[in-house]
Amino acid sequence: MLLSNWNNYPSVEARVLEPHGPEEAARLLHHEPHLIARGMGRCYGDASLAPVVCSTLGLDKFLTFDEQSGVLHCEAGVTLDRIIEVFLPRGWFPSVVPGTRQVTVGGAIASDIHGKNHHLEGTFCRHLRELTLLLPDGTLCTCSPQHDAELFWATCGGMGLTGLILSAAFPLQRVPSAFVEETTLRVPNLTAMMEAFEEHHNTPFSVAWIDCLAKGTSLGRGLVYLGRFARREELPRKLDPSDEGHGRGLNLPFTVPSFTLNPLTISAFNGLLYHKTPSRPHPSFTGFNPYFFPLDWLDNWNRLYGKRGFVQYQFVLPREQSQTGLHAILSTIASQGRASFLAILKLFGPPGPEAAAPLGFPREGYTLALDFPLAPGVLPFLEVLDGLVLRHQGRHYLTKDARMSRETFAAGYERAGAFLALKRRLDPHGRCSSLQSRRLGLG
Repeated sequence: MLLSNWNNYPSVEARVLEPHGPEEAARLLHHEPHLIARGMGRCYGDASLAPVVCSTLGLDKFLTFDEQSGVLHCEAGVTLDRIIEVFLPRGWFPSVVPGTRQVTVGGAIASDIHGKNHHLEGTFCRHLRELTLLLPDGTLCTCSPQHDAELFWATCGGMGLTGLILSAAFPLQRVPSAFVEETTLRVPNLTAMMEAFEEHHNTPFSVAWIDCLAKGTSLGRGLVYLGRFARREELPRKLDPSDEGHGRGLNLPFTVPSFTLNPLTISAFNGLLYHKTPSRPHPSFTGFNPYFFPLDWLDNWNRLYGKRGFVQYQFVLPREQSQTGLHAILSTIASQGRASFLAILKLFGPPGPEAAAPLGFPREGYTLALDFPLAPGVLPFLEVLDGLVLRHQGRHYLTKDARMSRETFAAGYERAGAFLALKRRLDPHGRCSSLQSRRLGLG
């Protein structure tokens, strides 16, 4: 079958195999010379694409849950969507969630996902207690930050290259309700936006949308969304504290023509979104879905970009380089008219134990994620942005990568050699490999 991930680029003819237990997964790994694990396919690129793909969706069992500590032990194919569905009514929520709930636990580990609370809580793997891994030679291994730590941290953010993740244990957080108190700040430029992040660095959740086509004194203008889980006693009587506060979403049943998202339409949308937001912030209550997962409301929203798909481009810059680096990158985008429908900025906090991961993405500073329709000239344009990212000591998120060169990867990931040395010891024949790993020289 022709297989692609969420951004519909690239595509590969693949056999998809789906084991329904550790024993079946071990047999599959024994018989297939090369494969890569894949969960919900929500990464933006080729990290979980290969001629043979091992779907983890059959590994979907909850194993244990401790009501006192909140530690959940489950198989790798369990989705965050399922975890929220089962445990939020009981007052529990994942400690870290990305922009979609449609990801598996295995994918969350392999990508070491981050969310709107990285500045305080770090990545998903900061909270990970242990994981069970099927190594490329068929050996079953349980590792943690205390036991076989090198393998553990190589697997965190390791893009599935150390073996098949079978299960994991991690704590959920107690939450007082399913609602978020949200405050939206309208900021006139990049400087004001970064000042808002710094001023509100103790707010549990923060994220910003940037109008990436704004120029001049408005460069980097946008909206900063601050949030915290609301307490039950704060909610208006009309709101049920256990209800998600958000109805059924919509489905985009067809692929939109690729010319629909262009600089004119995106500029019009950006102006409307910016100016309709009140200049004076006013807190309000919203369901957790609209705050954490706004795009999940529109099923198949990736079809907005047309049949050719799109490229998501995400990078992080260290704090001391963020102001000048973001200014240079946003200026280049605006001057070239390369419209990004989504431009999302987050603040990354100080390093935690997950900094031991050799392929870990975050560093203290700012991360910007951009979506570019796959139009003529966009790939050479992204190489220009690569140069700006590296010039400001940044690096790119592997989960969002579909086209980075080996040279760009090596320049951003200074500890890739340590990962590759471990990979060669564990997997000398490259049994766990993807289109991305071959492109980047990771086996």
